[in-house]
Amino acid sequence: MTHFARSSIIIAVFFGIDKVAGFVRALIINNQFGLSYELDVFNAANNIPDLLSSLISGGALLVAFIPVLSEYLEKRGRSEAWDLFSRVLNLAFMVTAAIAVVAALFAPWLVSRVIAPNFPPEQIALTIQLMRLDLIAIMVFSISGLVMAGLYANQHFILPASAPILYNVGQIFGAVVLSPDTPYSFGPLTLPAMGLGIHGLVYGVIIGALLHLGIQIPGLIRYKFKWKPVLGLRTPGVRQVLRLMGPRVATVFFITLFFIVRDNLASGMGEGAVTALNLGWFIMQVPETMLGTAIAIALLPTISEIFARGELDHFRDTVQGAVQVLLALTIPAAVLLAVGLPPLVTTAFPAYSPEEVSMVVAVTRIYLLGLAGHALLEIGSRSFYAQKNAIVPLIAAGINAAGYVMVAVMLARSLGIEGIALANSIAFSIEALALLWLLNRAYPGLLKVRATLVRVLLGASAGALVTFGVMRFVPLPDVFAAAGGMLLGLAVAIPFIWTEIKTLLKMGSKAQPQENSL
Repeated sequence: MTHFARSSIIIAVFFGIDKVAGFVRALIINNQFGLSYELDVFNAANNIPDLLSSLISGGALLVAFIPVLSEYLEKRGRSEAWDLFSRVLNLAFMVTAAIAVVAALFAPWLVSRVIAPNFPPEQIALTIQLMRLDLIAIMVFSISGLVMAGLYANQHFILPASAPILYNVGQIFGAVVLSPDTPYSFGPLTLPAMGLGIHGLVYGVIIGALLHLGIQIPGLIRYKFKWKPVLGLRTPGVRQVLRLMGPRVATVFFITLFFIVRDNLASGMGEGAVTALNLGWFIMQVPETMLGTAIAIALLPTISEIFARGELDHFRDTVQGAVQVLLALTIPAAVLLAVGLPPLVTTAFPAYSPEEVSMVVAVTRIYLLGLAGHALLEIGSRSFYAQKNAIVPLIAAGINAAGYVMVAVMLARSLGIEGIALANSIAFSIEALALLWLLNRAYPGLLKVRATLVRVLLGASAGALVTFGVMRFVPLPDVFAAAGGMLLGLAVAIPFIWTEIKTLLKMGSKAQPQENSL
């Protein structure tokens, strides 16, 4: 097993723990509030704060900051690296605070005109309140997100990987202690109830943000970080970070635009529409994160080093291997989950009516149509970033966002919330194919995946038939039949994709398998 394979598996394990915690949080919150206007409001209120987090302290600044900070550590030592860290940290916090104040002042206009214009007046008022509270958590994340970058640059991963799990713990505390009117019982343990309702969920988000930061503080102490009250916009390192950050910020903005448009359109489609779309998206993101994101995160440094050495054939072969592996993993995952989904949703959310379960299942299945596209997009975009080309992903994201808005508006009119989910799957899949097509033009042969696709489709079909057969004919409770059927279906599909599994284990080495004949 190569270093790349080990890294992918380790990252996937941590993501898996985070997703389990996130799923527990979703179970508690959705069973407590159901597909209600209150939960619609909570989800809609997160849009602008989430956008600020993504643009300033999340993925955009993280991607721009880590290479520069790593270079400082390598060439100038830890003292100068921490000096640069302080300057960027102070700048990020000040900018976040300023934008948060502006967003809070303009919250009535943002909610009534942009986020949820079709909400009734009382829901708009509540959304404004929750959004303003959420902005407090974003100010904490402006620090915590950069602490992640600092620890990553020092090759420390355990505490940053634990931070998202603690964030979920804070939200769970808000859901089981702060929100309910009655005490929450779990076996012999009974937790007190604060009766704060939907506001308790937001306070849980703030607590989670503080835990997200707090768990990483020991890492800063270990690496002898000393904060300095300095800015220095003219400092070369700060300017380099800002230059790298520009295209990435715009790209992340276009990605976040999908969710703002989604909730805007769904806000006028009745109670529970926004929540159903959020829940369907969350379910689809479980396999996407554990497969697509985990492999893509491990892939970026690997192909960056290969490209820097000028080994272009090796670069092509490694990206091709990643494409083959993700096709082999995501298509069966999407098909098996789509078949076995209804009993899982029914069991997970017993408070939902049959109509509400059907709505969640429908949008989740449509999101699953785009699972492979979402995963391949992570590979395509990072393949350009590895070549220090952030412009092509930016242009692709911009064109894709514009196309999504038009398609989503049209499909929402005819298909309702299912049309919104379908527009998402179509848009991200087209963007992924476009980036891979451009890569294939530069590196001919990168998209030789015909044999992989044939095997994957045969394996996914066989697995789906087995899963359906178990659910239909085996006399077990529905949820056990679904879970057992999916496991048995996966076992049937694995021999069809065994070549790609071996490719994953050898990826990063020059001896990795290439496209095999049928």
